[in-house]
Amino acid sequence: MSGKRSAGLLLYRHTDHGLEVLLGHIGGPFFARRDTGAWTVPKGEYESAEETAWDAARREFQEELGLPPPDGDAVELGEVRQSGGKTVTAWAVRGDLDPATITPGTFTMEWPPRSGQTREFPELDRVAWFRLDGARDVIVKAQSAFLDRLAEHSDNAR
Repeated sequence: MSGKRSAGLLLYRHTDHGLEVLLGHIGGPFFARRDTGAWTVPKGEYESAEETAWDAARREFQEELGLPPPDGDAVELGEVRQSGGKTVTAWAVRGDLDPATITPGTFTMEWPPRSGQTREFPELDRVAWFRLDGARDVIVKAQSAFLDRLAEHSDNAR
């Protein structure tokens, strides 16, 4: 199992349609034609000795979306362990943004495999607002716990 750690911010808003969350579709060729399990909280890896999870979550939001993280009260959503062994820590922050305004960060990988050619891909190839039920249908399975925790917090805050 991997000892890797990631941290992220789950942006949320209340609309006439209910609670909505902002998710990003994982960029790159492996997820290009997938929807289910291919959406994630904007997040990224960090070294726990060098940076706090909160600082990493805010930095990664900026890197992944090209926009500053929203200010405001953060709701701790705790940790989940994904199937690959990575531990993800997340916070929810109330905010609003137009998905068309993002400028995603990029990563480089060899593609096609064993070709010797490298290509650049967006970290997140698109972002979108989802109602919680829709988000549960597409989010990385382990991260659905963050949606449940946000819903519980939202219900308790009323």
